[in-house]
Amino acid sequence: MKKVFVNGYGSIGSRITSFLKDDPEISVIGVGKYSPDNDVSVAISRGLDVYVPEQKLNDFKNYKISGTIESVLDDCDLVIDAAPGGHGYINKKNFYEPKNLMAIYQGGETTMGNEAVSDLLFNSRANYDLAVGKKHVMQGSCNVTGMGRILEPLRDKFAKRLIRFDVTLVRRWADIEQTEKQVSDTIEMTEAPHHGDDVKTYFGKDAPLFVRAIKVPTRQMHLHIMDIRFNDKAPKPSEIHDIFTNEFGVATLWTAKGTKDIRDYARSMGFNFTDTNMIHIHANMTVSIGDTIQMMYSDDQTGIVIPENHLLLQAMLFGKSYNDAFSHTESIFHMKEKKQKLQEHFARKN
Repeated sequence: MKKVFVNGYGSIGSRITSFLKDDPEISVIGVGKYSPDNDVSVAISRGLDVYVPEQKLNDFKNYKISGTIESVLDDCDLVIDAAPGGHGYINKKNFYEPKNLMAIYQGGETTMGNEAVSDLLFNSRANYDLAVGKKHVMQGSCNVTGMGRILEPLRDKFAKRLIRFDVTLVRRWADIEQTEKQVSDTIEMTEAPHHGDDVKTYFGKDAPLFVRAIKVPTRQMHLHIMDIRFNDKAPKPSEIHDIFTNEFGVATLWTAKGTKDIRDYARSMGFNFTDTNMIHIHANMTVSIGDTIQMMYSDDQTGIVIPENHLLLQAMLFGKSYNDAFSHTESIFHMKEKKQKLQEHFARKN
């Protein structure tokens, strides 16, 4: 059994530990916390050992802390770094590299420039095999992960017929549980969004992909509006939908009027954290016009990267084959079952 430490216990860390406890191949030896807030009590109540930086021990004197992050890393096979954006690079330099540890980083980090945490941005649909044997790998953000689940199957199917992708990311303002984060009454434009460059690290640096992004006042998922141009007449919408019939983590929905409909259904079904962990193609919005397919799909924000972290962990820790890793992840996340339930509930009306 391999020992994993989750360094951070916010939106991502809490979700990852929730699923890893069901993995018989993994022992979560603890979580790291940097601020003495309610999440410390939550983690302890869930049976997790909490570790804090040595210099902050006194800040946590009112909690039952298990020890220091510095010490627990000596008894660890891999770290999933779930710290806020930018802190992963600091942790790499201060902890993981000196201790010769494998580490997975999240989408708030970068694979470019002086503060790159890795030379590989992971997307299971595009480059699973490249993660085998790596010591430091960055998991793409929710938006970057979601685009990969759509773009790669399209490329596999249509290859040289594709000439351009234009994507507008309509990003949620905050996660549902981030109650301390105020949702502003505005639509915020994002100048030079990183998402396009991130996707091109696995889709190809010269890929004809053009991305714009805005942030809107909602906590209910991201929405991607994608125009796909072909060098001839575009396929029928049904041909596009058929590509995703057996795709991991992509559900095709017909009657969801908004992202909250999907979240509410996930809550009613008791899905963990009300996450679907997938992409939802809004099939009623797919249109074929001349040489262009217009489509929309919603992205389960933080939830979508959790099974990706699990797949990446299997590549790095165990060197598993693509098929073996997906089979094991399916046994824990039950993605096929959730996909079927979503598609049945939001099925096309006759």
